[in-house]
Amino acid sequence: MDNLPAKDTDILKIQLIFYLIPIIGFFPALWTLYNGQGNREKVTVSRLSITLALIWILGYLLLTTGAAVDFLTLRLLILNSFLTSGYFLVSVWLIFRVIRGKSSRLPGFSNLADGVWCKY
Repeated sequence: MDNLPAKDTDILKIQLIFYLIPIIGFFPALWTLYNGQGNREKVTVSRLSITLALIWILGYLLLTTGAAVDFLTLRLLILNSFLTSGYFLVSVWLIFRVIRGKSSRLPGFSNLADGVWCKY
């Protein structure tokens, strides 16, 4: 983002913030990867956003299904709420990092996202 004019940098930041909005940002991030448009930073944030959303929805579904079986129901529902809160907090934290102009990479998750979505 450093070598772009100020107006282009602001537009890029807004796009990156939009990608990182929990649940909603999944769709424009997926569209960016599908079309193959965007610079390296947009593609990286899109991959991370999609990976976080898919991990959250998979965990949410598994924990909800486990809670419906009546085995450790309350514990699984509490764990589900922690997972959801963590997803939202990490997304908000990444949004603040983008606003400040810092790196939007997460250790482990960014590497996983790059490995899984590398062909896009």
